Amino acid sequence: MASISIRGLVKRFGAVTAVDNLSIDIADKEFVSLLGPSGCGKTTTLQMLAGFLQPDEGMIHVDDQLVSSAGSMLPPERREMGMVFQDYAVWPHKSVFENVAFGLQVRRRPSKEIAERVAEILETVGLAGLDGRYPGELSGGQQQRVALARALVIRPKILLLDEPLSNLDARLRDRMRDELAGLQRRVGITFVYVTHDQTEALRLSDRIVVMNQGKLQQLGVPRDIYERPANRFVAGFMGKVNLLPGTVTGVAGDMATVELASGGRVTAPCEGDVRQGQGVNLSVRPENLAVQPPGSDGAAMGGTVVDVGYVGRNITYVVDVGGLEVHADVHPDVQFAAGSEVALSIVGRCVVFPAGDGDDAGDEIE
Repeated sequence: MASISIRGLVKRFGAVTAVDNLSIDIADKEFVSLLGPSGCGKTTTLQMLAGFLQPDEGMIHVDDQLVSSAGSMLPPERREMGMVFQDYAVWPHKSVFENVAFGLQVRRRPSKEIAERVAEILETVGLAGLDGRYPGELSGGQQQRVALARALVIRPKILLLDEPLSNLDARLRDRMRDELAGLQRRVGITFVYVTHDQTEALRLSDRIVVMNQGKLQQLGVPRDIYERPANRFVAGFMGKVNLLPGTVTGVAGDMATVELASGGRVTAPCEGDVRQGQGVNLSVRPENLAVQPPGSDGAAMGGTVVDVGYVGRNITYVVDVGGLEVHADVHPDVQFAAGSEVALSIVGRCVVFPAGDGDDAGDEIE
């Protein structure tokens, strides 16, 4: 078992609060990603979990054991955790076998056991037969696997990963994402993964912790984080989003009916305290908009195409709607020229936020 409980975690560096009252629970064998922009506190949180930094306030428990607090610290080597760093941190002068075996040698395991466990883990990460090579003779993806094998060979209860794919090219990063997901299923331990890449977090995670300016913005499963963001910051950070101004004309439970400033009326889930007559923004992903000829039934708004971008699997239209640029991603068979008058219909999930919601968290729409 290796569940993690973080309560009221605070870390300050001088006048800067890097982590601000963070509380989360991570279940045994769960894959959780800490996601956010640079400086949001995700790596600082991981370093406190690893035992490299001591919190100023709060506590971290692994199962029922207190491992970190302002008054006590369990040393990193006693936490039964493995760590994979952004730059891999493999020794260039040691062979693959020597790199992977290092943690077992430090623990003074018998030579036969070391040989067996290194062979086993190299097979698991796809490096069987490469034990005699040196890092300079390996590709970036193979070096990353060496770092993973070195962290896993000690059989940790928890694996911590700090942006481990950021140094790989796009194609290799995609492949390693799939391999990491399969590896976590095979080894069956708790993974805590730091990234600023939304696609990585969505692809790999059981749940995602979105952070900004040291604070928790939202914690949830990938689909909820993407489709039901808790505020404007989360909506914008998780990909492109259109924010359409309007006024609430009715509220029923967690649904609000919004009269759009551009014309049209939409009923959608609402986040936060939304009331009738309130100014709001309707958050709509570009892929949830359809571009149609003017006057089409069910159109939410109309406008003029100002830009057309073909990217293979879809066309991105930028439509001027009363001075507001609205982005729509549609099938490449849907073709309109720049300057065309079009209608936009909402064909997928959208969310209503109070006007100004999330501005203090750093509004990022792109």
